[in-house]
Amino acid sequence: MKKLSIKSGDTVVVLSGKDKGKQGKVMSVDPKAGKVIVEKVNMVSRHTKPRQQGEQGGILQKEAPIYACKVQRVCPKCNKPTRPAHKLLADGKKVRVCKKCGAEI
Repeated sequence: MKKLSIKSGDTVVVLSGKDKGKQGKVMSVDPKAGKVIVEKVNMVSRHTKPRQQGEQGGILQKEAPIYACKVQRVCPKCNKPTRPAHKLLADGKKVRVCKKCGAEI
């Protein structure tokens, strides 16, 4: 199991691949596989058959997982992609910090 610096709800930018440069919100994280699912990134076509009566079948577009190493967290303050650093506060709480501007993420 890998330790990931990206969590659900983070805004990230894609570093490489067909969606390079796209930004999106992380919908889910799989630390065991080291992958994340990002909104509107790495869209794949899924052929689905209607399982229940009244359900719509056909070709649906959905997000596929991408490796977490191919995305970087976007700092909300300076709006630049950064790999978060970790800082220990005086009360013993561990927080993520932007390496570029020093703002708490």
